[in-house]
Amino acid sequence: MATATSDTPVLDLLADMTASSVDASTLDSQSLVLVRLAALAAVDAPTASYLLNLGAANRVGLTVESVRGVLTAIAPIVGTARVVSASARIVDALDVALEIAEEEAEIEAEELERQQQDSRS
Repeated sequence: MATATSDTPVLDLLADMTASSVDASTLDSQSLVLVRLAALAAVDAPTASYLLNLGAANRVGLTVESVRGVLTAIAPIVGTARVVSASARIVDALDVALEIAEEEAEIEAEELERQQQDSRS
């Protein structure tokens, strides 16, 4: 059995698979992310999958309207239940992202306060 070279081998594998997929695709980055979001809805993916892909959606400049448009377009094919589930999971993923951002902001504020206190001493 091979020795793991990372503390996160599964995440590393997923990142490699995603990078290979992006490299092999002929789609522009926005279209690629929209297609990935449609696929997530089609397979009733978990919230964590949306969290990862919504980060990419943000980086490539997708709008809420674009994501809504994709969900609307696939509804007749994947069904209402899958679109409702995807919408709920997207909201959950956004909640998680906001919580993470708030925690990071609090940590940064605490670190800045410590630095200011240290500089006064």
